[in-house]
Amino acid sequence: MRLLVIGGTRFVGRHVVDAALAAGHEVTLFHRGGADDPFPQAEHRHGDRDGDLAVLAEGEWDATIDVCAYVPRQVRALGDALGLSGGRGGRYVLVSSVSVYADADGPGATEDAPLAVLEDEDTEEVTGETYGGLKALCEYAAVEVFGTSTLVVRPTYVVGPYDPTGRYTYWVQRFARGGEVVAVGPREQPMQVVDGRDLGAFVVRLVEDGASGAVHVAGPRSPYTVEDLLEETRAAVAPAGTSITWLDGAAAAAAGVTPADLPLWHGPDLDWLGAVDPAAAFARGFAPRPVGDTAADVLAESGVTPVPDGTGFSPEREAELIALAESL
Repeated sequence: MRLLVIGGTRFVGRHVVDAALAAGHEVTLFHRGGADDPFPQAEHRHGDRDGDLAVLAEGEWDATIDVCAYVPRQVRALGDALGLSGGRGGRYVLVSSVSVYADADGPGATEDAPLAVLEDEDTEEVTGETYGGLKALCEYAAVEVFGTSTLVVRPTYVVGPYDPTGRYTYWVQRFARGGEVVAVGPREQPMQVVDGRDLGAFVVRLVEDGASGAVHVAGPRSPYTVEDLLEETRAAVAPAGTSITWLDGAAAAAAGVTPADLPLWHGPDLDWLGAVDPAAAFARGFAPRPVGDTAADVLAESGVTPVPDGTGFSPEREAELIALAESL
């Protein structure tokens, strides 16, 4: 197949391109370019999706895989660049997010759950409050522009090599240092992740199968908790004697801890967003690798998967919170 990937040089896009090339597909990447374009065997077209899309004025593809649409204007502009209703781009694939849902009162949300509605649908400011609603608007725009054959992929937290966020890598590297590690509850907080390599391979498989509609890409199946995730990570990468000290979520919040301070912590209350129903993906052959395998690979690939400065607790702050937990 001839595939056009919008993005394709970082994290999710990189894994999509890896999988597509490994499967023998002909790949064109549209991205801003850099000192060295990865994937020399692919065609590269340089441009800014928020600027001039003229380099897409020629060519036809069987599918267009868009990993970096954050506002609906970007989806519509891409459709215009690819001809009437995006016709030259073939089937359109939007990598969205499970954050699109309006509310999640319990585990097991399916792909037809109500989507978020923004108070200001004209905003293009992407924040924690608007991200899900903007992704939902991107989904609506995708079907409007590219038609009902559109495939919408909704992953949960994406982890693994090349992750620029540090949200899971922080935990891998922290456990690898050993000692007493503080984690903040509730430890029964539902949690799902997907390795970027599994996501990339599954996206390519869905395209090959001619899939359309929306599908979650999340694992493991519920029930699975943040405690399960951290324990599996500890078992995979931590030296002997490494322990986890759990601090009550309410006590942590009272001590000034916020979700921005600690990766993958949602706050002191249960959040069911980490427990969507992945049955449709599993029925299509999605088979995520064990979390421990991802942890080991993230540690081995630390050169390309760094933790951004300021992510997680400093040693001094962690010691304070451990002392607080032990005093309760």
